[in-house]
Amino acid sequence: MMDSIFFRRAALVLTAILLDAAFGDPHGWWHPVQGVGWVITKTERVLWKCFRLPEEREEGRGRKIFAGFVLVIVVLCVSVMLPVLVIRAAEKLFRPLAFLLSALLAGRLLAMRSLREESMKVYERLRAGDIEGARRAVSMIVGRDTERLDVQGIIRAAVETVAENTSDGVIAPLLFLMVGGIPGICFYKAANTMDSMAGYRNDRYMYFGRAAARLDDLLNLLPSRVSAISMILTAGLCGGNSREAMRIWKRDRLNHPSPNSAQTEAACAGALGIQLGGDARYFGVLHKKKTIGDPLREAEAEDIRRANRLMTTASLLVAAAGAGIMLLM
Repeated sequence: MMDSIFFRRAALVLTAILLDAAFGDPHGWWHPVQGVGWVITKTERVLWKCFRLPEEREEGRGRKIFAGFVLVIVVLCVSVMLPVLVIRAAEKLFRPLAFLLSALLAGRLLAMRSLREESMKVYERLRAGDIEGARRAVSMIVGRDTERLDVQGIIRAAVETVAENTSDGVIAPLLFLMVGGIPGICFYKAANTMDSMAGYRNDRYMYFGRAAARLDDLLNLLPSRVSAISMILTAGLCGGNSREAMRIWKRDRLNHPSPNSAQTEAACAGALGIQLGGDARYFGVLHKKKTIGDPLREAEAEDIRRANRLMTTASLLVAAAGAGIMLLM
């Protein structure tokens, strides 16, 4: 029984990452994360009314924290139970259909190809000399303000996003898929989506989004470090420097307000020999941030391509290693 579970899980992991690599996120297609976002938006609206939460930051702090905790519980339950019920129903009808649905869902919840495609749009605009177009393209994949970014700022923003999402968008979902199957990957993506929608430190979400932000930090503690180590191991295969990736990772992996974000950014910065991080504007407010890596040279557009190559190789390593371990088990 256990042997068959491990075999099916390994097959699911490999099929999912191959589907993501082949098809990515086709434009115009409905995405499961959109459904999670809809649940978050509707639940948040109901909770703000039910708990009569004030918009001022410091008012109703306790109620906001409790309401945010309720948001997490509701969204996680809905996001995990619905796909599980559908897949179990399909399994009763025809087991291969259940596997197919599982693989399609898992493949859509990975972001390897879509991350590469969106970040390479920035690369293409820079190569064409279209700075405004590059700013628009990078604004689609980063949370910071992009209107004032120069070429170096645009490149660093794109590379940082690829590096950070190597964990959040690819390797972390893969690990949760390996450990928990479809419930595991749905649980992770729901938590990660809540953090991206409610994990801000502004007046509305400072306390209401605290539970979502803390949960996301906790879930990414191990995956972010696995991702960084995978990037270090594969840096040499991508034309990077594994030794420098290890050195910068050990030195700068905590140079970020989040305990996880700088893990992969540090490995990537070291591998490429450039400096990432530094001050950035969010919603018009300048945020002071530590730098990551050494400025051995200026960042160039080609670094976006190199970061993508590193992301892809590290992700495939984790998928292959995880599937191999499960097959051996």
